[in-house]
Amino acid sequence: MARRLSTGIDVLDRKLDGGLPTGSVVALSAPPASQAELLLYEFTAARQTLYLSTDRDEAAVTEALERAPGHTGSPDVRRVPGDAPLDHSQRLFRRLPEDSNLIVDPIDLLEKQDEGRYRNFLNDLQNHLHNTDGVAVLHCLDGRAVPDARDITEHVADVVFQLHTEYSGDTVETRLAVPKFRGGRALPETIKLELAESVRIDTSRDIA
Repeated sequence: MARRLSTGIDVLDRKLDGGLPTGSVVALSAPPASQAELLLYEFTAARQTLYLSTDRDEAAVTEALERAPGHTGSPDVRRVPGDAPLDHSQRLFRRLPEDSNLIVDPIDLLEKQDEGRYRNFLNDLQNHLHNTDGVAVLHCLDGRAVPDARDITEHVADVVFQLHTEYSGDTVETRLAVPKFRGGRALPETIKLELAESVRIDTSRDIA
């Protein structure tokens, strides 16, 4: 069995039998208007992290991390330019040391590149993670214009997290589903999250 790495969220680690298997590519699918970034920030607290931002500049991401009241680390934040983003991202992740995280936020820009080159990028990323025992989290925006290559992302991914937000009366309810988990056990039920200032998991239905 592959060694497990923490997600940075203790309760989630327990539900995943210890965390994420080393070498895993994780696709985190979430609506653009959700608080999914809080999950990404928690991941940075677990270990050394390279944070690739394709939308916001480095200063904006760093400032958001510093303002986040939850558990965050001090990731190496890099802006991925619109010109040759696959090449740029590849050069950066190949420098990742052992037992480290890669976060791509969001992955949409890379998904819009040539399909063959994007597939090769994902395969190269998987090989590097297996060689270094790292974990990559690809933030997939599940909005109005989902790239055609999203199917490739979720098929190649070892683990898929799907964040769903529902509005009922005067409440906002967020649930996390884990429908895919290579090398482990997909969760049979969704997990209720509280994404306000930080990530909290509702454990009222179990003894987590």
